[in-house]
Amino acid sequence: MSKHKQADSELHEDQLLNFLVNALTGAFGISLGENADLDPEDIHEVLVGATADGTSISTLCERSEDSPSGTNILRHLRTKLDLETVKTVGNTLFRRYTLDLLPEQVEIVVDLHLRPYYGDRDETDGLYYNEAKAGTTAFHAYATLYAHVRNKRYTLAVRRLTDGDTASGVLAEFLALVDSLDFEVKALYVDSEFYDGKCLTLMQAHNLAYVVPIIKWGNEIQQELSEGWSREIEHDLTTEFDGHKWTVEFPVMIDCTYQMGRYDEEGVARHGYAADPPFIDTPRQARRHYSKRFGIEATYRLSESSLISTTVTDQTRRLLFVVISLLVQNVWRYLHWEYAATPRRGGRRLWWWPFKKFIRMVTRAAWNALSVRRSIPANRSPDDRFER
Repeated sequence: MSKHKQADSELHEDQLLNFLVNALTGAFGISLGENADLDPEDIHEVLVGATADGTSISTLCERSEDSPSGTNILRHLRTKLDLETVKTVGNTLFRRYTLDLLPEQVEIVVDLHLRPYYGDRDETDGLYYNEAKAGTTAFHAYATLYAHVRNKRYTLAVRRLTDGDTASGVLAEFLALVDSLDFEVKALYVDSEFYDGKCLTLMQAHNLAYVVPIIKWGNEIQQELSEGWSREIEHDLTTEFDGHKWTVEFPVMIDCTYQMGRYDEEGVARHGYAADPPFIDTPRQARRHYSKRFGIEATYRLSESSLISTTVTDQTRRLLFVVISLLVQNVWRYLHWEYAATPRRGGRRLWWWPFKKFIRMVTRAAWNALSVRRSIPANRSPDDRFER
């Protein structure tokens, strides 16, 4: 039997680096003076390299023979970019490498990601305060909007959160964006941060099928989640805005399972979801469909492994680094589908190309382009044990 031929061409490491650098250079119009000792491509090459390597800009530049000064790059980023530009341009880039890959009907996910902050709060602006987590109540916080397609997650937008931002405000902004895009929303999955009357009212007003894990607010729902077996109930929340109160009603699916020693727990575990999609008929289906949201955690793990390391308090640069990290994942999925997949009857054949391999290819290309030193000083010469 003959082997399947993957393609008539190849993608090389340096081409992957060029693609990412070109994407950033074309989008972020960083204007430098005529006498500047570097150009925008130099800046973006270092940004891509530091993202792929998971290191800081300063560290990468110190290890490189051909890179510009790390201090110079950080100065240009600080003086040439602002928060609104990074947000707007970043979200445009996300969708450039996403929308063409999406089907007519899409599941979307809205999520909040909190990065703990332990420094002096007087030295940084734009922190987000929430319930204690990982030993702090202060966070660098980001809300993200994803499309979930074929077990893959595509970032559509990211938004920085500051103290005073509300879940309903974030959700309203994202739903307005979704309304402007050319696809139909099959279902919306959000985390428990969005379980409140305002958010539920928004989702119902947009006529969306949604799944939200409930919070045990009040004796009634606490009682429901402490007894009985899997079932559907009706529940409501009362909320207030500008002095006006209203009550929003919604169905709750309560799914019950035996722990059977899982996580050293015994007895019955009960999970409640505010769920109203037409394709969900049972509590077990509500839990299974909501589990798709947990795939977002994989996106965050990938992001943490390919994120520029920094201690800067400047929120513009921090947001830029998050944008580039998420963009790299979108580009990987775009290139995987458009270039590394073989068209065939019944759908394309996706060849094995995990993100870890992709990011290693980009890292090696950046090291070569920047002439990163791959040796360390030694006080004696290597002997024949270092030869083969």
